[in-house]
Amino acid sequence: MQVYRIADEPTGIGAGALVVPFFSGNPLEGVAAEIDDALGGVIADALSSGDVRGKLGDHVLAYAKDRPFRRVLAVSLGDRGSFEPYLLARYAGAAVRYLGRRNVDKIAIALPPQAAGNEAPCASFVAEGVITGSFDTTLYQEHPERRLATTDVAVLSHGFNADEIESGIARGVAIGEAVNLARRLAITPANDMTPTKMAEEAAKVAQAGGLQIDVLDEEQARHEGMGSFLSVAQGSAQPPKFIVLRYDGDPSSKELLALVGKGITFDTGGISIKPAEKMEEMKYDMSGGAGVIAAMSALANLKPKLNVVGIVPATENMPGGKATKPGDIVRAMNGKTIEVINTDAEGRLILADALCYANKLGATKIVDAATLTGACVIALGHAASAAVSNDGAFLDEFLTAARPTGERYWHMPYYEDYTTQMKSDIADLKNTGGRPAGTLTAAAFLREFVDKTPWIHLDIAGTAYLDNESAWQAKGPTGTPVRAFVALAESLAPLDSARDDAAHPNGARAELTV
Repeated sequence: MQVYRIADEPTGIGAGALVVPFFSGNPLEGVAAEIDDALGGVIADALSSGDVRGKLGDHVLAYAKDRPFRRVLAVSLGDRGSFEPYLLARYAGAAVRYLGRRNVDKIAIALPPQAAGNEAPCASFVAEGVITGSFDTTLYQEHPERRLATTDVAVLSHGFNADEIESGIARGVAIGEAVNLARRLAITPANDMTPTKMAEEAAKVAQAGGLQIDVLDEEQARHEGMGSFLSVAQGSAQPPKFIVLRYDGDPSSKELLALVGKGITFDTGGISIKPAEKMEEMKYDMSGGAGVIAAMSALANLKPKLNVVGIVPATENMPGGKATKPGDIVRAMNGKTIEVINTDAEGRLILADALCYANKLGATKIVDAATLTGACVIALGHAASAAVSNDGAFLDEFLTAARPTGERYWHMPYYEDYTTQMKSDIADLKNTGGRPAGTLTAAAFLREFVDKTPWIHLDIAGTAYLDNESAWQAKGPTGTPVRAFVALAESLAPLDSARDDAAHPNGARAELTV
């Protein structure tokens, strides 16, 4: 997919389709009004008919006889009073998915008038939406029926700051490609996405982006004292891999942000085996780890002035003859002992050692992401991820950075009661505290392995993958939390006037390369 800027007059654009935005219940404005006038008011007539409700992603298609653009697709941005730039990603994604399915190979997309003075982030979201909207889920189909035909997308800069749009497009492509990388890793079935394969994918990211990479094997993990991580791996015939990616954006700084992601490439539940229904979805249990690898690839492109380490403990959770049994006791890297009550509460076991390792590397801030608990889906559904922290100021920074990306995170509380639920009679901790407050007791367990380092836990169980498609997004993995990870890193990076001055949605600046 090629995404680029063009400065042509909208009425003279040569393309298979021209995409224009509108707001529900409002007159057409900007490019949409100009094009509608040129077509004799057909779009306004369609909207006034009441056939189109105007919710986000709704659309009107008109054929443009004797015009260089063969079609006009008007796509709704929803309510004008609720407009935020991230909605442009959904607007663009909806356009690409609709037109791409109709064999339109070249598309031109117009920005709304609201983009004036805010061109870089608006263009960034359009480019991001174009890339993520084109994500292909038919990877294993010999003759796919629904593969999108779109190959070229031009963003109109006429009447806007062309340089800002240019830089915004570059950033949006980098984010979109990273999100799609996370989605591709997640959607790949577990027989192809083994821990070894996941490490190989991380190595490709490192090579392409000039990152450092270290992959600890079972022997090295044992030498580090990672008994909690290895206890999950011991039931599988697939060797575990402990993946560490390093981006040094500011070698002179001692600050180090650690991104930690759960990398269970398939989760049967182990001896505490899961029901068969929907177990195939457990290939998605490495979505947090996929998000870390993908976010590191985006940071390698965007180059914020910040040091970041990405850590992914990768393994399967299988009920083999050597598998950990309920009642077994394991020892984590920091010396704490854990009574394994339920082997299906394995994500926290591998994250425990990953958090310890982040501290060993000198992390000054840690964020982990994991498809950790079904309780999170019960609490928040598929609308938001849970966020739990030991540091209110750091959590505020994260929520402020993440909000403009369109990914939703909801602050959940921590009380000592939750840690009390995780106390074992025979060991320091047990790995499950029962059904009450399952998301929060899991977070309380993880908190025991971060020491005093400012830390945030993100439970993405309800947002990492979806059962239904939308106008702008295919069914399946979503790429959460790539956008939030990148936004946080950019927000923590000190501004540098020597770098690109293009403002990003979170207020940070970065050098833009794709």
